[in-house]
Amino acid sequence: MDKKIADFIELNSLFERHGFHLYMVGGTVRDFLLGLPLDDMDVVTDALPEEMKAFLPEANYHFAKYGSVTYKNEKKVKFDVTTLREESSYSDSRHPGEIKFVKDLKIDVLRRDFSINGLYMGVDLKPLDYVGGVKDLENKILRMIGSPDKRLQEDPLRIIRALRFAVDFDLSLDKELEDSIKRNASLLTNLNPEKIKQDINKLKGDKKRLFALFEIYNINKFINVID
Repeated sequence: MDKKIADFIELNSLFERHGFHLYMVGGTVRDFLLGLPLDDMDVVTDALPEEMKAFLPEANYHFAKYGSVTYKNEKKVKFDVTTLREESSYSDSRHPGEIKFVKDLKIDVLRRDFSINGLYMGVDLKPLDYVGGVKDLENKILRMIGSPDKRLQEDPLRIIRALRFAVDFDLSLDKELEDSIKRNASLLTNLNPEKIKQDINKLKGDKKRLFALFEIYNINKFINVID
């Protein structure tokens, strides 16, 4: 088992001693279930940033107003801690216009992108799955949480992310997501090309395969980032 799980369990104990819950989430849970090495630890909590300051004063609270706190333990393991939240509509194709802190995982999951990233896990290391992400992971299907059109229109960078995940994890796009990418590919012109390059550079798999998918979905005519 990845040694960072022990670090999560230790941090979870700290939160619990102060009356709060802490869960691994998203890519951290996905990679754990796939048996992949864990990078930075993505976790969520029902504690507000102001409440965390009482028992985690050494954390970075620069983005606390968004519910985002960064903490490194003595082993230099980085935790990205996010307070559970729901989000309003996106006004700039990248960020929600408003966020509201909540206590319910079932509300928080609705703001997440793909079902395989909508998984939570506590110290029992059993996935909490409200969106069918475990089954999709087993069946190697990439599926959007909610309406694909709405989610891609909120943030067109999810188009690049979807194709990157398809390559990195050998996934097939479900039909709704596939059709939606074709309908919404032109929205990529609204994005800063550097943001697209940064996302492509996160690819761990074969870049030629990613570019082949760009051709299939007619992405290339809307971006100019291929070296």
